[in-house]
Amino acid sequence: MPTLPWTVPNPPPPHGTAFVMASRFEVRTLKDVPRFFLRSLAAWKQVRSAPGAYGASLIAQPARCVFYTLSAWQDRDALYAYARTEPHRGIMTSLRSTMRASTFTFWEVDTTGLPITWDDARRRLTEQARTDAAGDA
Repeated sequence: MPTLPWTVPNPPPPHGTAFVMASRFEVRTLKDVPRFFLRSLAAWKQVRSAPGAYGASLIAQPARCVFYTLSAWQDRDALYAYARTEPHRGIMTSLRSTMRASTFTFWEVDTTGLPITWDDARRRLTEQARTDAAGDA
């Protein structure tokens, strides 16, 4: 599946900061992939009209059972409001049993730095996964 390109629901201000989140989800089995993918499309539709969303992108690697998300927000509150709103809230709950692993990382950037590159997001996710694993040891 190709990457869903960076989409801008609400143009960011020319001067300011954005709160960025990148995530990596791994589902347990290939049979979980269609369900996760269909639910992620519903969340994608929601983010495209979410207040405070400055941009979002999605990478699906179904053969690897892996999905990545990348989004930029007006602030932390805008991201958390999106996450608590349906359908995203119900999606998170309904998919919990299909998850093998997930990693989240957050940072702030100047809005002139949008869109965020996938290279930067993946590097940060790798660093966060190492930090998370060290904390579990």
